[in-house]
Amino acid sequence: MQSNDPKTITGAQLRAARALLRWSADELAEKTRVGIATLRRAENVDGPVGMTVANQSIVRAALEAAGVEFIPENGGGAGVRLRKARAE
Repeated sequence: MQSNDPKTITGAQLRAARALLRWSADELAEKTRVGIATLRRAENVDGPVGMTVANQSIVRAALEAAGVEFIPENGGGAGVRLRKARAE
């Protein structure tokens, strides 16, 4: 299942984002107040996560605030990376 919405994230992106930050699913649940069962179900999906738009927005915002950039599907596959630290 594919989505053309650039704000939609996949289970693989969610897993990878947590791994980049070295956050457990429990930590992400605590930071976002999204249920651990909801997060685990979302991470087990091969395509777009199956959670409400509100929960997806909260999760995405928390990961982005921590430095994750979501890379949209652009022919090379959707992904994530850590934002470069800005030189002061």
